[in-house]
Amino acid sequence: MSDHEQKPKLVGPWRNLHAAVWLIGLAILAWKGWWWPGILVLIAISLVIEAILMRYAPHAFATPEPTQPAPPAPPAPAAPAPQASEHPFELLPSVCAKCGGPIRGHEVKWTGPQSADCPYCGANIQMERR
Repeated sequence: MSDHEQKPKLVGPWRNLHAAVWLIGLAILAWKGWWWPGILVLIAISLVIEAILMRYAPHAFATPEPTQPAPPAPPAPAAPAPQASEHPFELLPSVCAKCGGPIRGHEVKWTGPQSADCPYCGANIQMERR
């Protein structure tokens, strides 16, 4: 079997039968404490059941459809270049005159080109003169 061929998979109730064999086999191994070489016997039983199903019930297997590689994703749009801020951050006071909260240019609510509100109390912030 080459790297490109995929092994047929059990489908329907046959897959459940295979799972039941493994669960019952593991339960018996745990109950009796026969881990070695019991696990080898369980693998052999599993392979024998698969071979019998392949011989007498070929409809129990379904060959998976070959998967096509996903088309490459389109390139992400370039981020816009940072532009000069239209808001004069340097004119903001360092603290709010009403509540005393720290004022940062990225946290205030700008209400106009030179008008902002405090993010804590909502008071209009007086811009400093140049």
